[in-house]
Amino acid sequence: MIVADPERLPAALAKPVVAIGNFDGVHRGHQAVIARAQELARRLGRPCALLTFEPHPANYFAGAPVIFRLTPEDAKALVLSRLGLDGMIVLSFGQALAELDREAFVGEILVQRLGISAAVIGYDFHFGRQRLGTPAYLRDEGARCGFEVEMIEKIRGDAEGDLSAVSSTAVRRALEDGDVALGAKLLGHPYFVLGTVIHGQKLGRTLGFPTANLKLDPTSRLRHGIYAVRVRGEGLDHGGVASFGRRPTFDNGAPLLEVVLFDFEGDLYGRTLEVDFVAWIRGEEKFDSVDALVVRMNQDAREARTALNKDRKRD
Repeated sequence: MIVADPERLPAALAKPVVAIGNFDGVHRGHQAVIARAQELARRLGRPCALLTFEPHPANYFAGAPVIFRLTPEDAKALVLSRLGLDGMIVLSFGQALAELDREAFVGEILVQRLGISAAVIGYDFHFGRQRLGTPAYLRDEGARCGFEVEMIEKIRGDAEGDLSAVSSTAVRRALEDGDVALGAKLLGHPYFVLGTVIHGQKLGRTLGFPTANLKLDPTSRLRHGIYAVRVRGEGLDHGGVASFGRRPTFDNGAPLLEVVLFDFEGDLYGRTLEVDFVAWIRGEEKFDSVDALVVRMNQDAREARTALNKDRKRD
């Protein structure tokens, strides 16, 4: 359940335990914090939700989309649903929220509007105008207002191992390098995008590779190149090969994700797909001829199938 700027929460989310933060990517460190919030919610017999902000505060203060969003709102909600959260509460981050002082954030938002039972925050969480709200302040206010506050120190590890290298920044760097395998290791799940299939120039069809075309979030800085992917959504679950980039052999246009689904025939226009990035194959290239491009596309498809088979065996 996604609830945007609520004055009151629906009954299904009444008196929630909330994990508060941006949680971009919902990586392994985030998941550890969320797991602690879920434990607390079970103990209190309350629903558990994420309290987050859109747009990303860094983008608001910069006045431009400076952050490569790993999980825009819809993708973040999908990850949270898979983790078993009951909902995501989204507050619009603009001038009003940026100028709200720490007392009002607690009293007006957490108490009056959301009626929280508990808040789970990271050790470095700050809030309110000039970031004057601290974990210690929130804990004191919680005691005064009647809700619990659990502050999570930096989590050093999880069931998969050391977490010292895990951060949203580290994930972004990996994806900017095209290292989707490292990105998946840091995230604890494959990096994926959600998008609606749009009409393109139908170049792939003329080359024998009909594609599903998706525009990624404009903040994406995923490295341009060819990837082995898995495609899910609306009854689909297929391997494939995808090109993300500007099509330099043809037009060097705006970045577009073009996905070839293996062993699939049908019309995908207008359907929303999840594309999981499984393996990097090569960088984007400009070919001297269409024939040379087609030869390379066939090789890309073979390499993608091999990568997907290896990934399936690891699972």
